[in-house]
Amino acid sequence: MTTALKARLAAGDKLLGALLRLGTEELVEMVAVSGFDFVLLDTEHGAADVGELRRHLVLAETHGVPVLVRVGGHEPALALRVLDAGAQGVVAPHVDTPEQAEALVASAHYPPTGLRGFATYGRAGRFGLVSPAEHARVAAETTLVFGMVESPAGVRAVDAIVRTPGLDGIMVGTADLRASSTADDPDPAEGLAAVHRSLATAGRHRMDIVNGRAQAEASFADGAALVVYNLTATVMGHLADLRGARPA
Repeated sequence: MTTALKARLAAGDKLLGALLRLGTEELVEMVAVSGFDFVLLDTEHGAADVGELRRHLVLAETHGVPVLVRVGGHEPALALRVLDAGAQGVVAPHVDTPEQAEALVASAHYPPTGLRGFATYGRAGRFGLVSPAEHARVAAETTLVFGMVESPAGVRAVDAIVRTPGLDGIMVGTADLRASSTADDPDPAEGLAAVHRSLATAGRHRMDIVNGRAQAEASFADGAALVVYNLTATVMGHLADLRGARPA
């Protein structure tokens, strides 16, 4: 049985994944058989069809690769659906306050830690073959909850956000942070560094999104526990490079 991502992080493993949008089933398998540690499926900027999500989860897990899902917002039903479908965790965008972080954790965990609706008859509960007690135990031990800090407001509140019980870590949305920063805000690079310092101080996991191998290696060296390739940007970069072989 594949070791859960949460257990691997607790053991100090560094994890490498790829960000994919729905509708890329063959890419999911290609990433899985290439030896990556996890797949991050994007239902924020990609499609959010639950049936298609389930197919992607099955494909990845067929090859023993766990799946995280970036949900499209903070509605509790979004986290519930992807976790019931078998995802090992959620990544939620635009976490700007500790209250939002608390609500995110509550949506992803069963009572008493959270408020997620309890069910054993989905994929996560092996369609009812797992006892309620065992299902609750496994969910508590394996579910990962990551928030995304993507604004100056989130940077200002990050010390409180990372102390949220049950929040495993943060990924900075650098594109949104740059887009939402004004001349009155600190430089986005300073905000990024502030988030990384807060994570290190609180002992929470840092997830970085990168476009290439050199960036991935630099992120791991700088303290990231998880690094995820933006596969669209990575592939487009390779295609542009390959196109350069055409004679002028």
